[in-house]
Amino acid sequence: MATEGTYYVPEQSKLPIFASFGLFLTVFGAANWINGSENGPLLFMAGGFVMAVVLWNWFSTVIDENMNGLNSAQLKRSYVWGMGWFIFSEVMFFAAFFGALYYIRSFSLPWLAGEGDHSAMTPEVLWPGFEAQWPLMTTPDMAANGEAAKVLGPEQNMSVSTVDSVWSWLPLWNTIVLLTSSVTVHFAHSAIKKDNRKGFNLWLGITVALGIIFLILQAEEYIVAYRDMGLTLESGAYGTTFFMLTGFHGAHVTLGTIMLLVMWLRSVMKGHFKSDDQFGFEAASWYWHFVDVVWVGLFIFVYVLG
Repeated sequence: MATEGTYYVPEQSKLPIFASFGLFLTVFGAANWINGSENGPLLFMAGGFVMAVVLWNWFSTVIDENMNGLNSAQLKRSYVWGMGWFIFSEVMFFAAFFGALYYIRSFSLPWLAGEGDHSAMTPEVLWPGFEAQWPLMTTPDMAANGEAAKVLGPEQNMSVSTVDSVWSWLPLWNTIVLLTSSVTVHFAHSAIKKDNRKGFNLWLGITVALGIIFLILQAEEYIVAYRDMGLTLESGAYGTTFFMLTGFHGAHVTLGTIMLLVMWLRSVMKGHFKSDDQFGFEAASWYWHFVDVVWVGLFIFVYVLG
């Protein structure tokens, strides 16, 4: 790194090129995996490995620069803006999926049922006898081919009405766990602002543990959905939107848990962070709060109202 007055000039690095290559492998592998290619999983994992190595080296460099006092005030402001724009891009990412869910429920279903002046003939042409309801338990294949259908809808949905007791409803426990983790990460933030290392490590460790518990509960929820409810990615529009929203959120929880785990290890093993130098942790905590807010939206619109 070099500075000229207040102007920051980063050193040349090959890491962005390797990051681009890793992202390409990841996306290309995921696309092939979804389309049934045998090489898809291998390419996906190879891309993930390349990205992990790049990020490890990249962030190690950034951390070393900061610990050696090489980061200027201007550079630190750029980190804040960078994290802010990253979270904003994630907001738009989930807004697209929530928008897809809203479009299906508020526009597509009524049109298929013949509501609206421009869709008077839609049911007779596309789906005779269709009735607007959500979640859709019948797929177009089932409507057209009956018992010979290959693409089957779910036998049950994930709403609270399908369980015997609200306390056995996994989405509720996931919500309790994730909202509790938002409180514990706030306690950790308050502790480091007071240079309370012991309290910071305690509350941040609890937050990481709660993140892991959430992921375990979500994995169990998916097992129940596939095994007992017939709810899969292929079970119509309901299955697709359910797994796209909850699956991508689970991926973000995984990323957030890893970020917080790294911050906890940095504090425990290296003694990093203090009251006036804690942006690495703050950035991870912002991301964690964002993940919590997204889950509240998911819980309301996918589970409660869905």
